[in-house]
Amino acid sequence: MAKKIRVRLILELRALGQSRSAIARTRNMSKTSVCEVFDLADAAGIDYKDVADKSEEEAYRLLFPDRNLAASIYTEPDWEYVHRELSKVGVTLRLLHEEYVAGIDVTKDTPMGYGRFCRAYRDFTLAKQFTCHIDHRPAERIECDWSGPTMRIVKEYTGEVTTVYLFVATLPYSQYSYVEPTLDMKQDTWLKCHVRMYRFYQGSTPKLVPDNLKTGVIRHPKEGDIILNEAYERLGEHYLCAIMPAPVGKPRAKASVEGTVGKVATAIIARLRNYEFYSFDTLRAAVGRALDDFNTEPFQKRPDSRKVIFESQERPLLRPLPALDFEVCDWIYRRKVNLDSHLIYQKNRYSCPSTLIGREVDLRITDTTLEIYHDSARISTHRLFPPYVKNAYSTHEGDMPDGSRYVEWDAERILDWAKKTGESTAVVIGRIFAGVKVKEQAYNPSLSVLRLGKKYSPERLERACAMALLKVSSPRWRHLSQILESNQDKAAEDTRVAWPTGKDEGYVWGADYYGGERDA
Repeated sequence: MAKKIRVRLILELRALGQSRSAIARTRNMSKTSVCEVFDLADAAGIDYKDVADKSEEEAYRLLFPDRNLAASIYTEPDWEYVHRELSKVGVTLRLLHEEYVAGIDVTKDTPMGYGRFCRAYRDFTLAKQFTCHIDHRPAERIECDWSGPTMRIVKEYTGEVTTVYLFVATLPYSQYSYVEPTLDMKQDTWLKCHVRMYRFYQGSTPKLVPDNLKTGVIRHPKEGDIILNEAYERLGEHYLCAIMPAPVGKPRAKASVEGTVGKVATAIIARLRNYEFYSFDTLRAAVGRALDDFNTEPFQKRPDSRKVIFESQERPLLRPLPALDFEVCDWIYRRKVNLDSHLIYQKNRYSCPSTLIGREVDLRITDTTLEIYHDSARISTHRLFPPYVKNAYSTHEGDMPDGSRYVEWDAERILDWAKKTGESTAVVIGRIFAGVKVKEQAYNPSLSVLRLGKKYSPERLERACAMALLKVSSPRWRHLSQILESNQDKAAEDTRVAWPTGKDEGYVWGADYYGGERDA
């Protein structure tokens, strides 16, 4: 549909004395069109006073009746309806054209052909300055990326600055966005942001379009298969979405999130620029409030807001989420089960079935649990101790061996060995056993102490135990090995006095030892 000549305006400017060339130049019109209006007006005896009270459309019909007839023989569709329907999944211009033709009484009206229908719709969207959603179907994909601009946290007393990064995701159709502050951009953080993003949207889409990040994409060649890392691939399988990284060097392939990143910089980062945050929690809360304002703010060139369009048109079309969230986990392979039926992870001990003593198992670590696998089968699950807990035991009673099955070592045999070494050694081993809930938990710590007697001699171990008991209520291997490695027991050998009896067991060192005569 050609752009109509502005007949009324040309005649008005002519009446004001402007020439044909001046009108064409100043009004950005074709000089041929201006000349045509001048010539037709002269031939018909029409001047500005004849069209002064008419609209542009009426003035055009007056001067070009044949063209107007040709344009008006076709029945105009409801373009607002066409534009609204195109935003729905599976709806195309060809389908809408077929419905338009089917709804016309051809005995009275003339339908447009498909080509004219498409051109007329294009002109309608341009005239209305609508954003065309043909490429953005609702609930079709989510785009995500890290924001280039960052935020910061300042420690109140030291002034130390910590950088805060922003994970940004958006649904292209509604532009409904999700923003999460993080302290790093590592793989686990990237995956956990995805989990919380899906929880925020309360649904998933068939496609997920991230950037080419090393935390998710191993290789993205121009030709051939895209290779994702194993964890990111598992996340895609869990949420039944195809992960389709944007082509390298082509940000327009994910233009929605690229645009959102810029808008977030203004709507969130710039808005909060004058605030100083002293904790991550306060910053996260402020970002959440700013994000809500961003999503509920009305569009400038589009009806409603991101949230309204998401809730009314896009959310009902999202796929339901799996019953359980995707769990981000780490695998640790070939961890040996010790004699006490426990394995060690981050200085804490977790029990395994006693049948696996001396064998190797694999660990699956999540935020809250530690799972033990042997031959690809899960054999035990423990609640993971927090990072600040050390030297703690998580023991399932059923994992502990029966006396008849544990023939290599038992409590009685270990205590007999300690008594043969010496009285102080027996006290140390006795206190190790007294400090555990399950006797098997004391096997490894006790044996590690007694083996020092093989390395240095039973006599030296006995003296080291006596020294350690004076300062530590329940000495362990680390205390005794320090004494023996530094030969402190040899230096104190001649100053030892008799072992006391009673409640306060321990060796008493003579005044000569503490008086400094050894250094004289």
